[in-house]
Amino acid sequence: MTVAFFSGKGRRIGVALGAVSAGLLVLSACDKPTPLATVTVGDNSVSTEAACYNDGDALKESEIQGCLNKKADKTVKVAMDDKVHFGVDPEVADHGWTLFINGQQAEQEPYKKTYRTIPGSAFFASQTGETTSSKTQVSVVETKGQKLTGVWHFQLTKTS
Repeated sequence: MTVAFFSGKGRRIGVALGAVSAGLLVLSACDKPTPLATVTVGDNSVSTEAACYNDGDALKESEIQGCLNKKADKTVKVAMDDKVHFGVDPEVADHGWTLFINGQQAEQEPYKKTYRTIPGSAFFASQTGETTSSKTQVSVVETKGQKLTGVWHFQLTKTS
């Protein structure tokens, strides 16, 4: 003679609680994702997580140059007459962010809004107005005062 210790409903509840517990355990082992930066040209939008990020704290001085020199994983095609839209998470905008072009700071003051638009020609013309290379790496760099706290990379490829 066998005796059921749990009813069918009790077993189902026990299994469900076990599954939820296991799921929470797995999620607690995951790292929090970094904020996203996005580039949009026309109807093509590309987002990426940070190449370097320290949960909003300053990056180590010894890491900064290596972070700025990392190659972009995401590529966006841009015509000279396109408008390039950059967007960042609100927490990045709160600290301020600036653009670096091919590893060089392109702006003096950090931008404090989540979204901005720049003409595509700005990324492929030299200071004399001549067209330069067909590829440009643009980095979105989060700042906190004089410290760099995050770096996101995109490659812009010129189309005809």
